[in-house]
Amino acid sequence: MTLKVDLNADIGESFGPWNMGADAELLEIVSSANIACGFHAGDWDTMAETMKRAATNGVGIGAHPGFPDLQGFGRRRMHIPLDSLANLVRYQLGAARAMAQVNGGAVRHLKLHGALANMAAEDKAMALACYRAALDVDPEIIIMVLAGTAQNEAAAELGCRTACEIFADRAYNDDATLVDRSLPGAVIHDPELAGQRMLDMVRAGAILTESGKHIPTRIDTICLHGDTPTAVQIARSVRGILEANGVTVARFDGETLER
Repeated sequence: MTLKVDLNADIGESFGPWNMGADAELLEIVSSANIACGFHAGDWDTMAETMKRAATNGVGIGAHPGFPDLQGFGRRRMHIPLDSLANLVRYQLGAARAMAQVNGGAVRHLKLHGALANMAAEDKAMALACYRAALDVDPEIIIMVLAGTAQNEAAAELGCRTACEIFADRAYNDDATLVDRSLPGAVIHDPELAGQRMLDMVRAGAILTESGKHIPTRIDTICLHGDTPTAVQIARSVRGILEANGVTVARFDGETLER
């Protein structure tokens, strides 16, 4: 059986004159892009330019909503009532859809960012609120979930189109959540190590945790964070190692999950 996986990157995170990441280089490597919607990062001009470049490169466009926390880059936990959280997601997705449309593309998926994503990975009710809000706007949108978490459970319950994601540059806890960034080894900077880890996980059909535990999961896409110093090198290493070992890199289809 031929193995196939998507590569995605979180991009469009620059703001005004402040530059973040190597978006142009990453958009030549990845097959999908999660584009910031102006709340945790990015602005209207950055979003427009990133959407246009992604569409030109044939990269799948995703909305990447986060908490309203520019200073903290969306990585600080916030407690927002679920009704308000749903509106927060709808608002950002609406902006992304408009920017994609006028720049030659279309939003095909949604991925939560940062602390919002981590909290939804632990809290199924929170994940349901976010995903229902997105589906209100676009019933056919593909929901990208952190594989093996409460996000996964929420998407399965909703029966929506789904892409299950693992991370090339992050270490895992035994419950499939990501190791806190404040802990040693949480972020992986070595391109060769990241590439080999991803090949091992795709072949195993499982998340491999820091303790050595295997968590079986469907793997549709691999995340390459755009804001790490070695982001481009990691992206090239992951793609190169996968393709050298017979794994096809292509956009995900967004099949529903089994409950």
